Amino acid sequence: MNTPPASATPGAPAALAAEGLGKRYRGDWALRDCTFAVPAGRICGVAGPNGAGKSTLLGIAARLLTPTEGELRVFGEPATTEDLRAWVAYVAQDKPLYPGFTVAETLRLGRELNPSWDQDLAQQVIDQGELRMRAKIGSLSGGQRTRVALALALGKRPDLLLLDEPMSDLDPLARHQLMGTLMAEAAERGTTIVVSSHIIPELDGVIDYLLLVQSGRIRLCGDVEDLLDGHQLLTGPAGSALPEDVLVEQRSTGRRIDALVRTGDPVDGPWESGRPSLEELLLGYLRTPAGTARAATGPGPQAQTTENGIAA
Repeated sequence: MNTPPASATPGAPAALAAEGLGKRYRGDWALRDCTFAVPAGRICGVAGPNGAGKSTLLGIAARLLTPTEGELRVFGEPATTEDLRAWVAYVAQDKPLYPGFTVAETLRLGRELNPSWDQDLAQQVIDQGELRMRAKIGSLSGGQRTRVALALALGKRPDLLLLDEPMSDLDPLARHQLMGTLMAEAAERGTTIVVSSHIIPELDGVIDYLLLVQSGRIRLCGDVEDLLDGHQLLTGPAGSALPEDVLVEQRSTGRRIDALVRTGDPVDGPWESGRPSLEELLLGYLRTPAGTARAATGPGPQAQTTENGIAA
């Protein structure tokens, strides 16, 4: 690959595309039969509980792990392609940095290893946190190390930025600053950003594309607005029945029933309906175990996706 990956233009390959992807550790499957596509130029949230397989998925995309089965392609190239290293940046959950280096030395390392290095952008991320350039990495707090790791990743000016639980140890102000920087990067350069999190409010208002991973499988995939439009929250009197083929989750709260269904069309019966929030959508699926008949039936958004990544 002699040129940068294609950006978010019509006909461009997906930033990430998986077909039957699986990864097994000592007999246990961390991922199994995952098929999805993330279009280039999007901010994609990879949501799911701890242990769902989110880190494994990002590790395969970053060329740190080899799949047991299936394939993952990055900008149309196999994820194992050596040349992709120049266009992909990855911030792991534990933010591994050299503890004996200073902040300045760490940025210098990034500058010397990356021909497209943007010192101004990396310095902006550091300055927002008021970090001393002479401070040793080993002396920094967890949130400060996260800021340095993100400065390295953004300074590389990648076409694909992979972030594994990046905001877990940041205070609210730092989270707001860095999310703003990520959104600006996506808007200005068309950078594809894939960010994993088990904290749902952290993703709301930031992402425009979604992968929901549960028990190693993809349960939802698609444009956030399309997924929300394709579901309804229903409230009705106790004893009301709903078609099983559209039902995601149903809970009884005394004299009424609250339900999440996979349809944007009106539902017959004594139901009050509303559009779910991102949090309500995700919690509805997460409260229904993966692989159950209720979660797996019906034409709603599931693991099988079309070529543009929208769930079929």
